[in-house]
Amino acid sequence: MTQPVPESTTGRQDPLRVAVIGLGWAGRSIWLPRLREHPRFVVTAAVDPDPAVRAAVGGDDPGLDLFADVAELTGSDAARPDLAVVAVPNHRHADVAESLLAVGIPVFLEKPVCLSSAEADRLAAAETAGNATLLAGSAARYRADVSRLYEVAAGLGAIRHVDLAWVRARGIPDAGGWFTRREQSGGGALVDLGWHLLDTLTPLLGSVWFHQVVGTTSDDFVNDEAWAASWRHDDEAGGPSRSGGDVEDTARGFLITEEGTSVALRASWASHEARDLTAITVEGAGGTASLRCTFGFGPNRQDRSVLTLTRTGETTTVPLAEEPIGTEYRRQLDVLPAMLVDPASRGRAIAEVRPTIAAIERLYDSARSHRTVPPLVHAGR
Repeated sequence: MTQPVPESTTGRQDPLRVAVIGLGWAGRSIWLPRLREHPRFVVTAAVDPDPAVRAAVGGDDPGLDLFADVAELTGSDAARPDLAVVAVPNHRHADVAESLLAVGIPVFLEKPVCLSSAEADRLAAAETAGNATLLAGSAARYRADVSRLYEVAAGLGAIRHVDLAWVRARGIPDAGGWFTRREQSGGGALVDLGWHLLDTLTPLLGSVWFHQVVGTTSDDFVNDEAWAASWRHDDEAGGPSRSGGDVEDTARGFLITEEGTSVALRASWASHEARDLTAITVEGAGGTASLRCTFGFGPNRQDRSVLTLTRTGETTTVPLAEEPIGTEYRRQLDVLPAMLVDPASRGRAIAEVRPTIAAIERLYDSARSHRTVPPLVHAGR
């Protein structure tokens, strides 16, 4: 995981001029507040097609340049930012980031960075053509408990297996809106929660490719408003109806790397559990490390994060520092200035993303194949 770099080594002291692209829940609730309070950034522009949303954001900051689309921003030399934070709906991630990179504007792109390997190719080409750096959102890696897990896992010897799970009690986002419509989201819980889980693998295993992938999906809760994410209702209503979603609310998979390490994955927007649980277990030749916590902002959280280490039948609890919910997003911002001026950052995001999106594509392919297999015909019937 990239560690924070002291400000004096970043090559510049002036705050970075930032444009926030997309003023939905993530743009307004996660990024705008943290960018505004951070000393290394100044928000100078915001882009969103909704005039009411632009007016609301502009009311909080009268000096902000407001635009309806990215073309207006890139067409204005005076408004040109040092960095664009892109938090638009999933299906627009690649298009918006590509257009900004192509004209030389560095981009920090919320997950999922892309919805296909073809989109990853486009972003790589745009990064090269515009001589601009693409940085990817990787919130989970910047959690203090996950960082401590990585430290403990480094002493486990060869890693044989990793269990990854993020299971919400109730938490289907934007039910009936773009989040639950495949053509706009690219998928359901696998793209949303599963991306975070798979992203935590890189510091553990490197940018690994999977030799075998099998997966299945289900949609028992996605069109029932009772299972919707309460913390997102007011900010992202998808229209008068909260039905019609065509994505999965749960995905399960089993993956094996080319080196033989296995990974079990479960991502669920809703379940019959009482609390939201994120669990990462790393089994190594020299022991097992297990983290139980809650990623994200959901209210049905675990009481606290717990990290344990088990060796030869003895389990010990590893001390963890407590931190406020959402600290990982501020921690990402701390390192962005240094990453922007580091030549090694160019191309790194896409290199890490390619195995992730390839795994997601193969999990969906596997799940679809299960649903198209005809029922068994028993002999003699």
